[in-house]
Amino acid sequence: MRSARQSAIRLLQLMMVASVVLPLVLFAFAAWLNYRHELNVADDRIERSLDILHEHTLKVFQTVERAIAEVEEIVRGMPDEEIRDQQPRLHERIKRIVDALPQLRAIFLIDRDGQGLVSSQFVQVPSNMRTRERSFFSAHIAGDIGSYVSEVVEPRRAGFGAPFFVLSRRRPSADGAFNGVIAVAVLPQYFEEFYALIGRSPGELYALIRADGRFLARYPQAPDRLRAVGPGLEAAVAQGPERAIRTGGSQIDGVERRVGYRQLEGFPVFAIAGIATSAIRDEWTATMVSHLVFGLPATLFIFLILAMALRRTRRLHAEAERREAAEAALRQAQRLEAIGQMTGGVAHDFNNLLMVVSGSAERLRRDLTSEKHRRLLDMIMNATNRGEGLTRQLLAFSRRQMLTPVALDLAQRIPELKDMLNRSLRDDITLEVAVPEEGCTVKADPSELELALLNLAVNARDAMPSGGTLRISVEPVALTGSPAEDGLSGAFVAIRVADTGSGIAPEVLPHVFEPFFTTKDVGKGTGLGLSQVYGFAKQSSGAATVASTVGRGTVISLYLPRTQDLPAPSVAPTEREAAPQHAGTVLVVEDSPEVAEVATAYFQQLGYMVREVANAHEALELLGNDPKIDVVFSDILMPGGCRYCSQPAIATACPTRWSRASSCCKSRSISPPSSRRCARRARTRPSRQPPRRGSGRRGLLWPDNILVMPRSSG
Repeated sequence: MRSARQSAIRLLQLMMVASVVLPLVLFAFAAWLNYRHELNVADDRIERSLDILHEHTLKVFQTVERAIAEVEEIVRGMPDEEIRDQQPRLHERIKRIVDALPQLRAIFLIDRDGQGLVSSQFVQVPSNMRTRERSFFSAHIAGDIGSYVSEVVEPRRAGFGAPFFVLSRRRPSADGAFNGVIAVAVLPQYFEEFYALIGRSPGELYALIRADGRFLARYPQAPDRLRAVGPGLEAAVAQGPERAIRTGGSQIDGVERRVGYRQLEGFPVFAIAGIATSAIRDEWTATMVSHLVFGLPATLFIFLILAMALRRTRRLHAEAERREAAEAALRQAQRLEAIGQMTGGVAHDFNNLLMVVSGSAERLRRDLTSEKHRRLLDMIMNATNRGEGLTRQLLAFSRRQMLTPVALDLAQRIPELKDMLNRSLRDDITLEVAVPEEGCTVKADPSELELALLNLAVNARDAMPSGGTLRISVEPVALTGSPAEDGLSGAFVAIRVADTGSGIAPEVLPHVFEPFFTTKDVGKGTGLGLSQVYGFAKQSSGAATVASTVGRGTVISLYLPRTQDLPAPSVAPTEREAAPQHAGTVLVVEDSPEVAEVATAYFQQLGYMVREVANAHEALELLGNDPKIDVVFSDILMPGGCRYCSQPAIATACPTRWSRASSCCKSRSISPPSSRRCARRARTRPSRQPPRRGSGRRGLLWPDNILVMPRSSG
């Protein structure tokens, strides 16, 4: 109850905070959107104004260009002396052009030395009228630059006309050389009067500037006509595109404006239109006030409903995705489990057949003296050995083999395997090993670990026909039960084997751990390499996962449980003492008559008395009644089971009930390292030795798998 109340209080507190925070967030978001909208509206107004200014200014400049062309046509082919002689007539013609165009103040025809030839203002050009130092003249001396627009020129004497700027063109001679300039004085006042007509509100700006940022015309008029625009706009005009919109302050009146500019085609001139940011903010403020008064409650309600729906939808989607991932992982695990059960049963039965073949072949070897027949027997034995390797891999996938997990420090163990793995690769493949400085101890069978890494290295080699890099890394990880990690959780060590090969197609990826599944050509792979890796990982209480991108490579990860046990020291194998012929009684427990027959024949050859039973129940009954049983030789996978030898630690299982008996678990699903460990325990006390590995006896009886217990004193 207390917990429920606390939860209710916390919920109320959250709702109180939300009732303040959410309206503020919503209002801030709406304010931002509305301000962007107002800026867009202002930009649209600026663009429309620029359309008008651009069209008007372009027509004016084109008209001036036509006037220049008309003057050029009037004096075409006339030398300077003739032009001077006909000044009165030419003055009248040029004056008529100026009088017809209100935007013009005057037209001048200037020779190559900067001396005036004809003017619309003077019937006879004054002899002291020189323009050589003027920019509109000197700009054309070096070459043909087209139209040149000068800065605004103030009359030299007050009251002597309005300010003007000059639009000039080069006047070439017949051979294309510089022959002077035709200059037209244009009135900025003409543009400013037009700008005043289209200006609708305070804070608006309309102007005409040169490429260097100097004003030619401006509305509202500038106190200092020669002053340039701000450095930001000047830099944008100098470096930027032919048109743009930006925000900046004015150096003339100090007003911050949203300003757009556009260049006139064919002229080094830009039209400018701007709106004061204060006017934009006023529009924005008015809109936001209306939102507060009318729209905020409804907007807040809708926002809350949508937020709740969004959270619920996301939660449902996430739950559905997790469920689908879990179901997919479960289906994959069930499929692999079913395949494992099937392959395990097939492998066990097939292994029994191989034992009969190999055992019979070894018995025949003793009776054959012909070298030809011995070669045939060698071929049979080689084939059975290969078959035994396949069954061992199948049993590894089905998790029916007996492993001997010991504490291994992978940070130390993996680098020790580098030379072995290098030998399985080609020279054009680089092997990299990365391990942490800290210890990464796991419990795993070292032989199966080596085999798993070797299988992965071979697979990576085949995936990189043109060479590449194989990287094996070790790192401690904490798994959280994700379906991608096979639902494991806790402390693990990840062994990641990454190649830079061709990758695996997405439709193939779910099947890579299945036995006999391979994408290699016929005869180049059995499809059991990755299944052994998978079976080893699962039987070690871990997992194996694969991730791949076509064309980029594959990463296979082995997750093995981390342990706090100290790593086992490496112990060099020692040779056992030679064993003589034995006498005693062996109990053979085998459900396959053929295998039982072969095993019986072997033990009889070694001097043992043999008792046979077909299942574990009969074996238990016989052991309880017959005190003469010295050795138990049993299959661990058969109907009825073999409970007394189904665990690796046989030394503690059999002596508990039958202290006289020794045990030998025949099935090849027991790995030799496991049995060696048990055998080492048994050798600590005097005992009669089991059959020793010798020439011609290796297919059926593994001495390493035989555990001998001493007889009881009673």
